[in-house]
Amino acid sequence: MSEAKNLERIAELVPAGSHVLDLGCGDGLLLSRLRDERGCTGYGVELDDAKVLACVQRGVNVIQRNLEEGLSIFADGSFDVVLQLDTLQNLRNTEAMLRETARVGRIGIVAFPNFAHWPNRLAVLRGRMPVTKTLPYQWFDTPNIRVGTFADFEVLARQCGLRILEAFGLREGEVVRWGPNWRAPTAVFKFERG
Repeated sequence: MSEAKNLERIAELVPAGSHVLDLGCGDGLLLSRLRDERGCTGYGVELDDAKVLACVQRGVNVIQRNLEEGLSIFADGSFDVVLQLDTLQNLRNTEAMLRETARVGRIGIVAFPNFAHWPNRLAVLRGRMPVTKTLPYQWFDTPNIRVGTFADFEVLARQCGLRILEAFGLREGEVVRWGPNWRAPTAVFKFERG
């Protein structure tokens, strides 16, 4: 989720003054923007040493932790918003992490590469795994454990007892509401416990 325009759209979903937890926060860019532009507070969770250092250099509170260990260090309802941007596809137990997100935060916001985007479908029809801006790796060196689609997440959300508040696709910072499953490379969902 490195595109600045996409980050702007996602930041707009976070209410001003929120207490935020950013899971897989990377270099802390979004959290620093939320702090500086929207008056938010909170923490990032990141495993990568270099990214943790980048967060510290930005003045972002960061906890170095493997998300596969869960969120047991946080109490129920500790945060207004929990972000998972380009994180779910890297986790083994996606369902458990979504449940934990709903437990520790009032609102969850997830964004992930939408494998059903039409260029990806075309690549598969040609017998190849797609390589795109949102899925920039070859099949043999990808950090993604799984791929998902806009439609798949809707099913998973219901299975986890989540209520989707807002759902749309993003294409270079533009919101895609009509046909996002095939027209948008990035899927975005805002949800709460059902």
